[in-house]
Amino acid sequence: MNPTDEQTAAADAFHAGHHLALQAGAGTGKTTTLAFLTRATTRRGRYLAYNRAIAQDAAARFPSTVQCKTAHALAYAAVGHRYTRRLNAPRRPAWQTGQALGLTKAVRIGDREISQRALSNAALRTVTRFCHTADEAITRHHVPRLRGLDDPDLHAQLAAHLVPFARKAWADLQHPDDGAVRFDHDHYLKIWALARPRIQADFLLLDEAQDTNPVVEQIFLAQREHAQLVMVGDSAQAIYHWRGAKDVMTGFDGTQLTLSQSFRFGPDLAAEANRWLHLADAPIRLTGTPAVSTEIGPVTQPDAVLCRTNVGAMAQVMILMAAGYRVALAGGGDSLQALAFAARDLKEGRRTHHPELILFPSWGDLQDYAAHDPAGRDLQPLVNLVDTHGTEAILTAVAHLAPEPHAQVTVSTAHKAKGREWPRVLIADDFARPKDNTPDEQTGPLPTPDPIDDAEARLAYVAVTRTRQRLDLGGLSWIHDHPDGPLVGHDRPRPPALPQSPAAARK
Repeated sequence: MNPTDEQTAAADAFHAGHHLALQAGAGTGKTTTLAFLTRATTRRGRYLAYNRAIAQDAAARFPSTVQCKTAHALAYAAVGHRYTRRLNAPRRPAWQTGQALGLTKAVRIGDREISQRALSNAALRTVTRFCHTADEAITRHHVPRLRGLDDPDLHAQLAAHLVPFARKAWADLQHPDDGAVRFDHDHYLKIWALARPRIQADFLLLDEAQDTNPVVEQIFLAQREHAQLVMVGDSAQAIYHWRGAKDVMTGFDGTQLTLSQSFRFGPDLAAEANRWLHLADAPIRLTGTPAVSTEIGPVTQPDAVLCRTNVGAMAQVMILMAAGYRVALAGGGDSLQALAFAARDLKEGRRTHHPELILFPSWGDLQDYAAHDPAGRDLQPLVNLVDTHGTEAILTAVAHLAPEPHAQVTVSTAHKAKGREWPRVLIADDFARPKDNTPDEQTGPLPTPDPIDDAEARLAYVAVTRTRQRLDLGGLSWIHDHPDGPLVGHDRPRPPALPQSPAAARK
């Protein structure tokens, strides 16, 4: 490769032995850059990948002196192999595990009765949440919040009841040969982290550092006394804070460098990306590659439709299927299928065991919660989808999803699209614009929109940088009307385009 000035600077810092944080924007070739750094040294290194697919891809690109593994793979080699019998144990319902732990009856908290099944599920989720942290012991803040039990005092009562059972579950998981709780991969990763492991390497490379699990962060940073640490990522793509991920690049004690030349798209798309980078107060701005022609405008035949929510993605799937397309859903339809089954149970008068909806005795109760309780507003799109199409239509659509290689269009959430790219991308219409403030003496006679939330700006940045050839801003076109958003020379907003059917496109 012919390195850019930024890549050369990164190589110089790496070979000088500096701890290094490399901010790499969308399409800037971060894995290529890391491989470039390691080819000019005989030192031995470890590359910590975000998932197995990335590790396998990296192994083909890095020299043999660098081992490419996930943190789970390292943990399995160290301690996980001792738990093989438990890892292969058959699945059992959470309520059975709860009974084995001593959770045998329901509990009333406030005006809600929490069933034994709901308590068992929450106790096991408490252990899972603990395993994702760098904490030493299970405490009340690991207990998940249950829908319909949002008051802090009520949650504190729930936590006080569940923590002893969660601790009993964690003690059960320490036995290698047998136990009541089903053992999974996050359990041995946490056990390994608590043992304060030392990774044998001269340097460590941490990929996707902006979305690092706190338990992996703990392991990685603990190696700095004996190994050079290099982390690479994009703080503007830190979109998993809601599930406990942490941007470890911010505040990292080391040399801070950037990769800003994107090889994925051209200058027009880079300008659109920079709009959102500015709104997210990101530490980087991108430069497009002039030789790459990337346009912004209507897309009637998209390769991918990117949505804000899972429910929005399901709505797009149904629209596209009705138009005659073979449609794939990134990540598959299992989670949406589970929600549809849960909704069907509630509509037919049965309680559901879905963890998001487990406390609602009926569909009407869920409808009321979504419409009137501020904590339940994010469930309103699900309620609307079910009330509009019915659960059977949703389940039928999920059953007819095509594998991505055989689909004409892939529907994805922006979260699941991270790390991917397509030639032509359409942004769906479920990216909500900020609400307008009510006029007052300070704002004047016209309403002013709320500021754009940093997290929403980061998600929009991820969405708009997935394309190589043409981007239809669609559901993000409102940015042109927002006082913080306009870019000189861009068209006025227009409604999001819906793809034509294949038959109409041929006419």
